[in-house]
This record gives sequence, C-alpha cells and structure tokens, in this order.
Amino acid sequence: MKISPSLFSKNLRQIKNNPPEVVILPWGATEAHGQHLPYASDVIQSYEISILAAKKANDSGGKCVVLPAIPFGNDAQQLDSFCTIHLNSITAFHILDDVCASLKKQNMSKLLLVNSHGGNNFKPFIRDLQLKHEILILLVDLHLMIPEKVKEIFSDYGDHSGEIETSLMMYLKPESVDKNFGDGKRVPFAKSSFTQSGVWTPRPWKESHPDFGAGNPINSSKEKGELYCNLLIDRLSQIIVEFTEIKKGEIPFV
Repeated sequence: MKISPSLFSKNLRQIKNNPPEVVILPWGATEAHGQHLPYASDVIQSYEISILAAKKANDSGGKCVVLPAIPFGNDAQQLDSFCTIHLNSITAFHILDDVCASLKKQNMSKLLLVNSHGGNNFKPFIRDLQLKHEILILLVDLHLMIPEKVKEIFSDYGDHSGEIETSLMMYLKPESVDKNFGDGKRVPFAKSSFTQSGVWTPRPWKESHPDFGAGNPINSSKEKGELYCNLLIDRLSQIIVEFTEIKKGEIPFV
C-alpha cells in the first residue's frame, strides 16, 4: 500500500527510511469567496492539488513530502467581511523564515511554496531568505501556471470565486459549493488610468465587489474543474520531479 506524501499520514520511521528531497508548503487564505464558496477555498486548492501532484511525482522519480497548509494570507482589503483573517506581510515573512530555518537545521535545502491566494506576495521574502538560509525556494502560484489553458477551458477569467475557482471547487469539494451564485460584478475605479498596465493599487473589496466575488461563476462545471485540476497536477508534478533531480551547483541551485 502506497503511503500518502502528506505529513498527516507519515510517521518518523517512514520519513527516516525514505527522506524527502523536496518539502512542499501549501499556502492559502481564510476569506469570503463570493457568497457561494467556503472560506477555506484557497487552503483546499493549494493543499489538495499539492497532495495529488506529489503522489504523481513520487510515482515518477520525485521524492517529496507535503507539509500542512498555512491557512491565512494577506487579506487587508477584505477585513470588512465576517471571519476573514488577515496575516500581515511581516508575520508571513517570519513564518516562512522559521520554516526555512527548521528545514536548514535538518539538512533539507529544497522548499516548494505552493500559493493559491492572489493577495500573497512572496517574491521579496524568497530573495531575502534564500540569501539568509542558503536553501533553494521555488514559488508556484497555482492560478498563474497555465494561462493558455485557462483561456481554452473557461469563458470568464475572474480572479476570485468566479468560473475558474467555482469549477475547481465543484471538482475538489462539491459538497462545499452553494449553487446560489452571485454575478461577481466589479464596480470600476473612478479613474481609468489607475487600472492601466503598469499601474496598481489594491481594490477596496466590499466597494469594488459588492457580492465579494470577482468573475461570473454561472458557467462553472465540475467537468471544467476536473480538466483544469488535472492540468495543474501534471504541470506541478513535473516541477516536483525536476526539483528532486536538480543538484547543488546547477543554476539556480548555486
């Protein structure tokens, strides 16, 4: 019987007998997802897809283990929705710092960070922590991995509880999806130049998205979610295998 790559299923003896090359850390958020998806949607997506990809990778030469997911993310603009939990950037940095320090102490030097929440920005952290701990950190932003396939599968590309996420949740956790959808409409900024290419400011979520969704989920389906999920798993498992294979001294592992 194959053992799950999840640390929820492994014990110390199993880890010692088959030590991982790659440690996977899923990271999500706890926030309102429109009116119809669970608060834990990002956590479910990052964790479940990491597990499925890790299983596939381990069957193809990968050697990885999946840590429990970090359930909180940067949600400063959603704090006016009940039970949304915001993690300050400095807090997230220290969590990642402690994870890296723990792995380094145990002579593990490859960390794969699987992020499913658009509000999380890890790139500055990774630059600092790779220098500090001398480990290789690879960031995967799940929903940015296969943009060409997203355009083939979905008719609406909204980035929060729209057709993409709703379809994915219909596949991963169908019992958690309320079929009474909102329309996910956005109220535009007062000045159009604020949204042109190269210009950014965060959306005040409640005012910008009255039903807390971004994108219309009306054409969502389990079938679309399954297709999208399997493509993500294929791409992520390939990354895990190659991350397992890379040797110290090979760029970027220098």
